[in-house]
Amino acid sequence: MAIVTISFVIMLTGILGAYWLFVIRPEEQVQQAFWKRLKGKRETVRTASKLLKKARQLSSVPTFDATLMRSRNVVRPLELLIEQSGNRITVGTFLLTAATCGALVAYITLKLSGMLLLAIGAGALAAWVPVRILQFQRTRRVLKFEEQFPEALALVSRALKAGHTFTTGLAMVAEEMPSPIGPEFRLLYDQQNYGMPIGDALKEFAQRVPLLDARFFVTAVLIQRESGGNLSEILDNIATVIRDRFRVKRQIRVVSAHARMTGFVLIGVPPALAFMLFLLNPDHFGVLTGTPLGVNLIWAAITLQVVGSLIIRKMIQLEY
Repeated sequence: MAIVTISFVIMLTGILGAYWLFVIRPEEQVQQAFWKRLKGKRETVRTASKLLKKARQLSSVPTFDATLMRSRNVVRPLELLIEQSGNRITVGTFLLTAATCGALVAYITLKLSGMLLLAIGAGALAAWVPVRILQFQRTRRVLKFEEQFPEALALVSRALKAGHTFTTGLAMVAEEMPSPIGPEFRLLYDQQNYGMPIGDALKEFAQRVPLLDARFFVTAVLIQRESGGNLSEILDNIATVIRDRFRVKRQIRVVSAHARMTGFVLIGVPPALAFMLFLLNPDHFGVLTGTPLGVNLIWAAITLQVVGSLIIRKMIQLEY
């Protein structure tokens, strides 16, 4: 009798636990998310001080920050690249990281090979790696933004049709849409909400987002504010055009996939062969590195490899 009772209690507990886990808990989460959306996200007024104060620091070290501020026009492209990639590091931190990578790789290369020119070249390439990482992150973030952009425009358009203002539509996109488009529209909304003219805020938005579609959106809104018109219909048309362009881009990427794969293979074969030769027969590879003629041939091969890579890259990058 005790075994039957214990088995019944265990089975009942398992059934109730599964019912809570798969039925009640998801419903509670949906309800909590619903009430959270109704309450809205309250941003503190402290954000205004961050937006209206002087330009953000370029380094946490005061002396280095002052030096970078004096040459802000020079480091502005790098600062913009960091912003577009979605990172929160400062320009000074990034420069210190790149310099450390370059110096470390140059030192190791110099110790292993004893060739100063090779060490300088390897250090320069290592220092350029963080820049390429930022560019890759920016490209990935921009592509994700491009996918979300039509839905954001449609949301603003529906808000206008429901009787809300344009700025309210921006706030709805900031609250409803995920990253990266949500934070960008949040910054756009906060800038105009804390005193910046809407035209200037839109222009900064177009500068932060390196997309032609974003410029279309900003231009359409600015023209509508000057000359009037049905903004919701304009935004619907822009969203439709963006969706069509994105569909064409995907078709082109599918058609050009074979060419891009062939280009990657052609670019990667020479370095891979050189690495395998170094591993399998170091003495044979030492003939190149141990004689002046061999060193010159290595530099010529590297130059031709870089030129060929640029040519192949230009050939497989289709404009659309």
